[in-house]
Amino acid sequence: MMRLKLVPETTSIPFMKFRMIAIAISAALILLSAGLFFGMGLNRGIDFEGGILIEVGTEGPADISAMRSTLGGLGLGEVALQEFGASDDVLIRIERQEGEAEAQLAAVDAVKAALEPENPGISYRRVEFVGPKVSGELVESALYAVLTAVVAMLLYIWLRFEWQFSAGAVVAIVHDVILTIGLFAITRIEFNLASVAAILTIVGYSINDTVVVYDRVRENLRKYKQMPLSELLSLSINDTLSRTVMTSVTTLLALFALFFFGGEVIRGFSAALIWGVLVGTYSSIFIAAPLLLMLGLQRGARDDEEAEEEPETV
Repeated sequence: MMRLKLVPETTSIPFMKFRMIAIAISAALILLSAGLFFGMGLNRGIDFEGGILIEVGTEGPADISAMRSTLGGLGLGEVALQEFGASDDVLIRIERQEGEAEAQLAAVDAVKAALEPENPGISYRRVEFVGPKVSGELVESALYAVLTAVVAMLLYIWLRFEWQFSAGAVVAIVHDVILTIGLFAITRIEFNLASVAAILTIVGYSINDTVVVYDRVRENLRKYKQMPLSELLSLSINDTLSRTVMTSVTTLLALFALFFFGGEVIRGFSAALIWGVLVGTYSSIFIAAPLLLMLGLQRGARDDEEAEEEPETV
């Protein structure tokens, strides 16, 4: 049976020749992402902003403009409506009301009283309220989660490899996280707890790709003692390219299925992961590996000691 080969078993692409172009592109994208983040900000969801979230279902296609006009006259502050999946499913976001829980419940009752006369048979599928204290704690916890993951990866790579590998891996991770945040800023995809989960997943995927390349680099450092480091890095990436491409393609197939058929609830999460797989694959090749060259990686004593400890094969 004939198998489809997306990448030949052996390739000889001179990746290191393009490293400065790739680093320049990455630097520009990082600056753009930072500008978008500080300029436009993120479209923070109710998890981080606080407020009231109501998901309603109508008997037929919802008249969003009429519902928006009705709710806009209630004096509840900012009210946002959007179709949530099907045309009869509407998500309503209302800014946090002044006062305690009673004020939030009163706002929900006012919304129900305004919508029911114009939308017979309307159903309320979900009502959520997030207060300012909870939203602040969620922001803090999300930041700690991402920072803890990055620091843990740094320590893991440092213990497994040498410090140049650790620095390169962490820079690649930070690169992927910043570009993902830039994606959220420019596309205005809602940033919520699911988005934080997506970023943590991207961190894990990126480090996995990077470790595969680094393992082959370390193996080739022992094998080719006289080969120039630039050529050795390109050789190592080519050695793992087939595995990298096949892993990325199969992951993307699953993610595209989630994006198109998984519904509106996980669409933002799926979009972030699709982007993360692409930038994670890119950074493991054009960021993590070239940084070893820029940081002056040497064939250190650790590699020689490990080579001596390995049993000879007969």
